[in-house]
Amino acid sequence: MKTIFSPLHAGHGGQMELVSGQIVPGFEKPSRAEFIKARVESEKLGPILAPKEHSLDAAKRVHASDYIDFLPTVWPEWQNAGFPGSAMAFTWPTRGLRGDVPPKRIDALLGYYSFDAGATFVKGTWDAIKSSYDVGLTAAELVKAGERAAFALCRPPGHHAGAAFMGGYCFINNAAVVAQWYRDQGAARVAILDVDYHHGNGTQEIFYERDDVLMINLHGDPMTEYPFFLGHADERGAGKGEGFNHNYPMQPGTAWDKWSAALEDACAKVAAYAPDVVVVSLGVDTFEKDPISQFKLKSSDYPRMGERIAKLGLPTLFVMEGGYAVEEIGINAVGVLTGFDNA
Repeated sequence: MKTIFSPLHAGHGGQMELVSGQIVPGFEKPSRAEFIKARVESEKLGPILAPKEHSLDAAKRVHASDYIDFLPTVWPEWQNAGFPGSAMAFTWPTRGLRGDVPPKRIDALLGYYSFDAGATFVKGTWDAIKSSYDVGLTAAELVKAGERAAFALCRPPGHHAGAAFMGGYCFINNAAVVAQWYRDQGAARVAILDVDYHHGNGTQEIFYERDDVLMINLHGDPMTEYPFFLGHADERGAGKGEGFNHNYPMQPGTAWDKWSAALEDACAKVAAYAPDVVVVSLGVDTFEKDPISQFKLKSSDYPRMGERIAKLGLPTLFVMEGGYAVEEIGINAVGVLTGFDNA
């Protein structure tokens, strides 16, 4: 399996985030991608290729144009304003406030285009965002050209980014971008299978009223787990999309027996949908040692996950999302990929 990777991800490093009343170093750090890359190499998964440059047209097929245009301006505007530290929002247009008038100050605009203070900027953040987007599309092209599967080692991740908002370490929704790109390239149907511990709220929001992209999430129950405000089992899609969105919220402490039963049901739904391609939002923060998650999957479970996805017999694109136990992230992420390859 070929891996697409860009060293530009490292420019998004040293950023801070707001967590439980504290400004702390971001859990989403450059070492995550480096551990995965090292494991790809040591396991001889396949060649590691650089991404091709792409215009932002594909991003604007799933995101609002003004939102995408805003992202490259954040750090320059933050510096121009003379603010210190990471560029971070401090106010949001919640219920009862005006959400239709973009303010002019950069710290307020960050709130206008976000839902939390987890997607923050430093000098190299935009270059990392753009390279992650290029990684996703380059890997998508490989599968479109006939590869059985490819791995987009995207960093920063994407599945919390909605049509016009960032959050949860995510800026451009790489999985949504490539799903739409496949549709634009002629795929009749695309399935997105999100196995990250945290619900892919941004991807759900983008495709919620559509029947040409099946959206399936396996995740922590939003009653107690981030991102809290989406991901319930009764969210089934709307309009044309009714019945094409499926959520599997699970309780803290969930181990392989219950988690794999949800995966089995999800894969049955994918098979019944008969998509032309499957996009896997690959988060491995389901791991028992993950510092910000509550599931109990073990490293030995991840190859079994890959094996089950491989049984679908469909062209598959793996897009990297979360996973914050950095010393094991390579073992677990690449375990999924080798399980798929060896099935």
